[in-house]
Amino acid sequence: MHSQERLAARQLELNELAEVKLALDRAVPFAPFRESKALGAFVLIDRISHATVGAGVIDFALRRARNLHWQATEVDKAARARLLGQTPRVVWFTGLSGSGKSTLANALEKRLHALGRHTYLLDGDNVRHGLNRDLGFTEADRVENIRRVAEVARLMVDAGLIVLVSFISPYRSERRMARELFAPGEFVEVFVDTPLEECERRDVKGLYAKARAGEIPNFTGISAPYEAPEQPELHLRTEGRSVDALIEQLLDAIGE
Repeated sequence: MHSQERLAARQLELNELAEVKLALDRAVPFAPFRESKALGAFVLIDRISHATVGAGVIDFALRRARNLHWQATEVDKAARARLLGQTPRVVWFTGLSGSGKSTLANALEKRLHALGRHTYLLDGDNVRHGLNRDLGFTEADRVENIRRVAEVARLMVDAGLIVLVSFISPYRSERRMARELFAPGEFVEVFVDTPLEECERRDVKGLYAKARAGEIPNFTGISAPYEAPEQPELHLRTEGRSVDALIEQLLDAIGE
């Protein structure tokens, strides 16, 4: 603010200014600020807290924004699904770390594979080794983490697959954003409900112990919030139940 020196940055702090490229998920009317103050100014609202987090003016449109058009293809999702002989969908597992999401997703994929279904499992830890390796665990990074995975899952469902997504995905608004990418009935939210005490008791990776010691910041359930689903398609209470019993309940829920 004081020197007006130009610096590369990945985020803005309070009162800082930046020149940014802004991308939206839908078309909106706008004009350069020099032409229209009404259509050339904007504010940014946090989707979770609803607080105003920034304001800006529009300088110009990127050329590619004007030249991008959806390319229609003749082989569509329905045709791919018929070829595979299945109903494509995404089964979205959400819950605390250690709740059993990955265990259940893996076991469900094995059962579906044995039934001749074509599947793919997107696991939170695995995706962070590649696609999302540039993201941390701040609130903003968690939101972007889910956005990217939801878009990948949508492409896979469009390919005709049954996609299993195992992510903590702690915020309701981001799970809602993911759901809105799919047609009605294609998104099956599964709340893997395991008490925090049980998750800590399992703690096979030692993550909760590190979080309690302050070695892992922004850890869901300890120093970061988890917003439990209010109306999931399937609410799995795992304590005292076997994996086999839970898988049978899952198969019934997705009609397999």
